[in-house]
Amino acid sequence: MSIDLKTMTTEERNPNSLGIDNLSTIDMMKTINAEDKKVALAVEKELENIAKTVDIIAEQLSLGGRLIYIGAGTSGRLGILDASECPPTYGTDPSLVQGLIAGGEEAIFKAVEGAEDSEEDGENDLVAIGFNEKDVLVGIAASGRTPYVIGAMNYANSIGAKTISISCNSESKMSKLATLSITIVVGPEVVTGSTRMKAGTAQKMVLNMLSTGAMIKLGKVYENLMVDVSATNLKLVERAKRIVMEATSVSREEAEEYLVLTDYDVKLTIFMILSQISDKKSAKDILEKNKGHIRKAIEDIH
Repeated sequence: MSIDLKTMTTEERNPNSLGIDNLSTIDMMKTINAEDKKVALAVEKELENIAKTVDIIAEQLSLGGRLIYIGAGTSGRLGILDASECPPTYGTDPSLVQGLIAGGEEAIFKAVEGAEDSEEDGENDLVAIGFNEKDVLVGIAASGRTPYVIGAMNYANSIGAKTISISCNSESKMSKLATLSITIVVGPEVVTGSTRMKAGTAQKMVLNMLSTGAMIKLGKVYENLMVDVSATNLKLVERAKRIVMEATSVSREEAEEYLVLTDYDVKLTIFMILSQISDKKSAKDILEKNKGHIRKAIEDIH
């Protein structure tokens, strides 16, 4: 099967970098930097679709679903990176946000040639994790035509799950399959076809927005503080104390006392201080009634 790369902007030659192999190092870096500046503007054009996607993800997660990223190569690794950051940042179970990559775990560290060419493998990898209609599948591919991702999207569609595509070429096959598509057209790469560059940066930015937006909507952020952070190492223990101090204006000593009382449950600590509810169980019940949203819980008692 032949692939027509001429139709993909990500495979075109960039006129701004034609002589990059003959530039001084500083001019080489300026060329790359100038192209990178275009990425955020390209992402800006898709903010409506990104926002709609965040709403879909938050809704499905609140119904007991999961967020599953799937991709090959750089795209797959970026999905895994975003998924792996959710537990330490937002205290989520590792199963809530997952990343799948063509070729499996080996492909995270080393290219597995040909792994992305099997639609069947994409479907099988979803079946293996018990993917169901409550889950959201986010297919990631700069080209928008990776067979592994398409196979997964077809399967997800067949069981009635929501599907999202993130690609960097207009009118891609993935975008036509998706419930909602996010198309970030960043244009030709500095090094032709090296989509780990601008395309990869765009994908990383979008994934940051999706997971962060969903977690905010699920009540895991108060003001701009990550209140479900897990204090699993010395740095995070200190961060927990600082978050409590920032959110409530108490002293370090008071923050430490409350955190010990709540077993370092940052959200519960903040709510107990702000609400002046001294009984841990009562405070926890009110928070749970309001699905972990501190602001809503405070409104509930006034």
